[in-house]
Amino acid sequence: MSTRPTKEQLAAAYGTTVPDVVAPGLDVLFCGINPSLYSAVLGVHFARPGNRFWPALHRSGFTPRQFDPSEQHELLALKLGVTNVVDRATARADELDDEELRAGGQALVAKVEQAKPRWLAVLGITAYRLAFGESKARVGRQAGMIGATNVWALPNPSGLNAHWTPVGLAEEFAALRTQLVTERPSNGLHPQ
Repeated sequence: MSTRPTKEQLAAAYGTTVPDVVAPGLDVLFCGINPSLYSAVLGVHFARPGNRFWPALHRSGFTPRQFDPSEQHELLALKLGVTNVVDRATARADELDDEELRAGGQALVAKVEQAKPRWLAVLGITAYRLAFGESKARVGRQAGMIGATNVWALPNPSGLNAHWTPVGLAEEFAALRTQLVTERPSNGLHPQ
């Protein structure tokens, strides 16, 4: 991404959406909390330079190289997709209230039931807890499923999340990838 959004563009992006990158038959549907204003202006997920989603995806072995956010549709060839709990863009995820996250969780269940990915990976444990009413959930595999879809909670890759280092994020993403490969390798995921 070579163009940095202007203050005016960022202000105009409040409440707009970023289209999902979803198709039937995904191995993993990664789910952010909601789009940043930066992502909304550029129309791609995890676009802000400080976001660690793309590096973690690569370092964990999900992608053969680090993708630029503008290449997000290439994820589909790897049987990976991206969506959000809440569709509307904000400057910070903490601008969303609990009710909006719960409603987003219900909408996410409908998306998952339609797309039927093998795994849903929610990026942000606090958002996962609120959206799904699982107050004691921890990072990792969740006990509940959405239909036949397994659920995994990952740390929020936002650069604002100082609790997780880039290495720690990659390790958590890799734990999900290992689970996928162990259960049943697909055309997109191969053991390293």
